[in-house]
This record gives sequence, structure tokens and C-alpha cells, in this order.
Amino acid sequence: MTDVTPLSADLSFEDALQRLEQIVSKLESGQAPLEESIALYEEGARLKAHCETRLKAAQLRVEKIVVGPDGQAKGIEPAEFG
Repeated sequence: MTDVTPLSADLSFEDALQRLEQIVSKLESGQAPLEESIALYEEGARLKAHCETRLKAAQLRVEKIVVGPDGQAKGIEPAEFG
């Protein structure tokens, strides 16, 4: 039996990233049996997708201040990344 942690919808980005780092470390060590390696890889893929979703949500929440020609703040708009 593997020590694969179930993925929770309310899992924080930091916790997911920490678990993903543990998985990568274990897989890189080459000490996990094949079946466990497959299960860890699948969990890692789910964690990666979870982290990407969390990052996208955070990106959409970030806003930048828009400065008008007079140098005064005139409002906010979504920040552009990429």
C-alpha cells in the first residue's frame, strides 16, 4: 500500500507544492516500487493541475492601479501577466 495523500479541494497552494516536492524527491530517489511510483506520478499530476488552478485564481485577483495623464490614480484594472 502507498502513502499517497488524497487531494482535497481546499488544499492550499503551499501545501500542494510541498507534497509535490515530496513526490518528486521520492520518484527521483528510485526507491519506490513500480506501482507506488505510478500512483505517486498520478497524484503529482493532480497536484500540478491544482497548483496551476490556484495560481490562475490568484492572478485574476491581482489588480494594478491605473494612473491618469495627470499622475493621479484613476482606478484599478486587472493586471496583465505573460
